[in-house]
Amino acid sequence: MKTYNFKVVVEADEDFDGTPSGRHAYCPALESRGASTWGATETEALNNIHNVVRLIVESMREHGERIPEEPADQVEVTEEPRVAVTV
Repeated sequence: MKTYNFKVVVEADEDFDGTPSGRHAYCPALESRGASTWGATETEALNNIHNVVRLIVESMREHGERIPEEPADQVEVTEEPRVAVTV
């Protein structure tokens, strides 16, 4: 088993007429794979992006695809949200 740790971004979201409507969450390292979701609250958005990232990583492993990782020498302490998945 291996644990992957991904940075995620959570931003305020708006509907089509500009009315605030929850939070948008995405994982920059996996966004091209569809790692983007939404939640009514920040907690819900973080839970949803965690599930999306886990499903994407599981699929990539099943298909033998390389999973992007941040270089270990660039680890830093931040207050940015992150998700970890173990597969």
